[in-house]
Amino acid sequence: METYTALREDRQMLMLMHLSQLLDFITGIGGFIVPLILWATQKDKIQDMDDQGKDIMNFQISLFIYSVVCIPLVFIGIGIILLILIGILGFVFPIINAIKASNGEPTNYPLTINIIK
Repeated sequence: METYTALREDRQMLMLMHLSQLLDFITGIGGFIVPLILWATQKDKIQDMDDQGKDIMNFQISLFIYSVVCIPLVFIGIGIILLILIGILGFVFPIINAIKASNGEPTNYPLTINIIK
């Protein structure tokens, strides 16, 4: 006989997971590690954690890929502008999605490559 455990709703934890991406601006890699740990340990316990965790991981991986692609473009000038735009996206969208998660609204990260399904 299977036992089914209902996932609990925890909007604050979802919000913190989105905001933890901002650690990239302080530590360089914490914005990837902390959400990864939260997602891995809480995805089976908190409602929407699995979906939003995948979105965050895909967003972080996408930003990394875009940054690597921009590095050679720095030599022709456009890379600097693109890196600044990537930095703005990496700062603004975690905040927007943290607010949405806190309000129970669906979250969305634009320009994300769907690597983790």
